[in-house]
Amino acid sequence: MFQLDDKFLADIGLNDLPDDQKQPFLQHIYEELELRVGTRLSDGLSDTQLEEFEKIIDRDQATIDAWIVQHAPNYATDEVFIRMQQATKLELTDPNLKAEYVATKWLEVNRPDYRQVVAQVLDELKREIISNRDSILGANDGQAAA
Repeated sequence: MFQLDDKFLADIGLNDLPDDQKQPFLQHIYEELELRVGTRLSDGLSDTQLEEFEKIIDRDQATIDAWIVQHAPNYATDEVFIRMQQATKLELTDPNLKAEYVATKWLEVNRPDYRQVVAQVLDELKREIISNRDSILGANDGQAAA
């Protein structure tokens, strides 16, 4: 996958962004990416699918448990779940871990192209940022001078 970090900023030519503006900028990029990916992924999904996914994202435990029973009854032995647990260091019984796992698996079932969609949207966003790099950095220079 990708990481929004200093390397990302260097890749898009914003490594000269003032340190105090890097995290807020990366947070903004994350939120924009999340919005655009969500919009793109929702295309072609039924209202029922969108409602189910929204409940999963909102951590509705009944929906999460029902989805696991139907689609992943052996989730605790799934390599994806194990990697998530190791990466997050959450307890195996943590409902947040279960919710993240179900959200990921739900996307694999309902939008198997979601990784490509994320990569495509990220690439589009990078190109957009790069084309506006001078004005982004210029706006920061102007803020510093003000």
